[in-house]
Amino acid sequence: MTPLALAVALTLLAGLSLLQVLVACGLPYGRFVWGGGHRVLPTRLRIGSAVSVVLYGGFAALLLARTGVLPGRESGFVVVATWVLFAYFAVGIVMNLASRSRAERWTMTPACVTLAAATLVVATSG
Repeated sequence: MTPLALAVALTLLAGLSLLQVLVACGLPYGRFVWGGGHRVLPTRLRIGSAVSVVLYGGFAALLLARTGVLPGRESGFVVVATWVLFAYFAVGIVMNLASRSRAERWTMTPACVTLAAATLVVATSG
């Protein structure tokens, strides 16, 4: 089940990265991110979106390490960081549910639920 969970998580992270690249470039999809208050993101949120892409890459690398695709599967840092990532996605569920943006609630909440579940599977693999 871990390979499926990894594939699901990596696919979602790639999709979220694409969305963040699009909004960072000024496309009008801001209602899906950052609370949904802007159709086109202001500069500071565009920068935040660009940083998010880098973080998503780090999340992917962490999950790849925890599943043994990259080195470090059993390192204490990788094990703990995977659990922290799970907690981050779990908090993201609540945060996205609380969003005033209907578009963000309906897209990002299921994405966070799925990422939390997939990350939990990966975190418990060992």
